[in-house]
Amino acid sequence: MAKAYVKFETPKEVSEKALEAVRLAKKSGVVRKGVNEVTKSVERGLASLVVIAEDVEPEEVVMHLPTLCEQKSIPFVYVPVRLELGKAAGLGVTCAAIAVEKPGEAQALITEVVTKTTGKAPQKRADASKQAAPAAKPQQPAKEKKATAKQ
Repeated sequence: MAKAYVKFETPKEVSEKALEAVRLAKKSGVVRKGVNEVTKSVERGLASLVVIAEDVEPEEVVMHLPTLCEQKSIPFVYVPVRLELGKAAGLGVTCAAIAVEKPGEAQALITEVVTKTTGKAPQKRADASKQAAPAAKPQQPAKEKKATAKQ
């Protein structure tokens, strides 16, 4: 039985490439593991690709991720088994979701996965840490208080 949060069926070839991209990004880039970390990464607009397991119980744990990714225009893909997703991320346990923030050597694989999933090339994301901070307001000279002397 298909889960309510699975919006499309991912071909086996694409999910295998997504797992390989996670392995490469783990070695040479930045990967966020776990639903809470993935949610923060997506909300901040840092994720390049989100990988969600299809066998999560209870499904409410990851149900918000596909909608959130669509709102933020972040590509996402499903893999069938969360144990494989955990192993790809270098964990000894299962993992429900993973966000690739900095792809490193996995950039070509991520581009291929996104192109096969969405039909279009991924958008370039500005790195949030490199964005210029807003210019500071010039300080106003302090108003001098009038001294009133009581006589």
